[in-house]
This record gives sequence, C-alpha cells and structure tokens, in this order.
Amino acid sequence: MNNRNKGIMYAASAALMWGFLAIILKVSLDFAPPITIAWMRFVIAFILLIVILYLRQPQALNVFKRPPWLAVVAALGLTFNYIGYVTGLDLTTPSNAQVIIQLAPLLLAVVGLVIFKEKLSPAQTAGFVIAIAGFGVFYRDQIKNLIGSAEDYRTGILWVVAAALAWVLFAAIQKKLVTKYHAQGLNALIYLVPVLLIWPWVDFQVLAGFTWKLWALMLFLGLNTLLAYGAIAEAFRLIPANKVGIIVTINPLITIATMSVLAWMEVSWIQPERISITGILGALMILSGVALSVIAKKATPVTAKADTTNVVVELKK
Repeated sequence: MNNRNKGIMYAASAALMWGFLAIILKVSLDFAPPITIAWMRFVIAFILLIVILYLRQPQALNVFKRPPWLAVVAALGLTFNYIGYVTGLDLTTPSNAQVIIQLAPLLLAVVGLVIFKEKLSPAQTAGFVIAIAGFGVFYRDQIKNLIGSAEDYRTGILWVVAAALAWVLFAAIQKKLVTKYHAQGLNALIYLVPVLLIWPWVDFQVLAGFTWKLWALMLFLGLNTLLAYGAIAEAFRLIPANKVGIIVTINPLITIATMSVLAWMEVSWIQPERISITGILGALMILSGVALSVIAKKATPVTAKADTTNVVVELKK
C-alpha cells in the first residue's frame, strides 16, 4: 500500500473513531465530571503509548530528553480542547457538539488570513459563506427543537467554540513538529502534560466507586484517544493536511446517523436528539462549506512570510 492510501486509511480511521466518541463521552458524563473524564483519557492513552513505544520503538522516546517548548504549548491547547469539548457536550448533545466543532478548520483559515496575510480564492470565500449560513440555520433549528434549557445549550455551544480555538493551536503546532520528531513519541509527550497539569482537579472518589463496566468505558475512551490521535498524526505525516481535513469532516455525519438509529431504537441510556430536516440541511451546509474552504485552491498570498500549509482537522476531542 502506498503512502497516499495509508494516509487516507489513517484519516478515515480517526473520523470513524471520533464519530462514535461524542456518544460514548455523553454516556460517561452521567457517572463522572468532565475534568475527571478528560484526565482519564490522557492517563490511559499515555500509559498504553509509552509501553508500546518502549517495547517496539524506544528511539521515539528521545523527545523526552529535550522536550521542545512548542510541544508543551500544543499540549496546553489539547488539554483545553478536551476539557472544553466534554464540558460543552455535557450541556448540549453529541450531534450538536460534533457539528459546532467544525468551526475549527474555519478558524484555522482565519489564522492564515490574519497572520500570514493570505488571500481567499472565490471558491474559498463561497465555502466560508455557506458554512457560516449553515451554522445559523443549524443553531436556530436546535433552539427551536431544544430538549432542556436554552441557557445550558448556549453555554455548551460557547464551550465547544472555545474548544475549537484550542484545537487550532494544537493542530498547527502538531503539523510543524511531526516534521522533526517521531509522531507517536511526540503524542506521548503531549499526553503527559495534561496528566500532570490537571490531576489536582480530578475527583478520585468518583473513580474509586467505579464498577468494572465504568472502568471498561474509561478504557474505551483512552483507547479511542490513543488510536484516533495516533492515526491522525500518521495521516499528517503521509498526506497533505487539507486532505486529512476533508476526510475527518465526515465524522459529524457518523454521529448524527448513529444518534438517529439510537432514537429509533428508543434506548434508555442516552437522551434522544431532535434534528429536523432543516437542522440536517444546516449541518450539511456547514460540512460542505468547510470542505470547500479546505480543498479549494488558495489565491496567491500577499507575502510569503512563512509556511502557510493548512492544518485542518476536526476538533475532538
């Protein structure tokens, strides 16, 4: 299998795992607070990855000898992304969180405009307009068909938007660092920072009361973190970031479809969602607008001050 196909496979795997992640996170929030869940994801992913690298690729751990300061900044971005996303998810629904997090690639494009003085092509401009209109349509539909408090929903959306901003910081730095450091060794370092940083706020009494089923749920979340971020790092290494972005953009559709099936099955372990045809149209507008803004050819930048390669990925999680 050539590098292109491998990169596509890695990106598709990440999209699939992220598509189900929001649903499992929503279920886990019934048993533990957001920070505790985020910390457990990092702990499990870090331990598993360190063991794997020590046994199979010990040279990847050389990054710990002289940790790049940018990796610490990326880790801080990812830490807030995790906490912000799961906090927002606690106040809204899986499909809402997955759709709103698509702000991340649009915000990254704004970074290119402001910092690198890039110009938008007509197709990219159209993508921005379509996506922004889609956010408006989707938001109005969800407020209209809301189950629960409108204030909680708005607060949840703000948390997810903040998580998207944090993801932009992480993704831009990650893309830069994987050209110099082993991708998985870098991930291990990035996971370690939040493990050390947020442990004082972890509710260990809640963890002590977990049943084996809840520990299995935490293990799933940790494995999802390890595999999805491992896959996305490899995808960045093998194919252009804009292609990675296009592929992972499909994950909200996976979430929406799965939640629709669960609502049809009338399961009791997760609250159903109400997304009308108008809401689905808004979601499709967002995803198509994001895709267009990513794949469309850029106009010639005003100045070439830096490498302006787009780093576009969906915000998880």
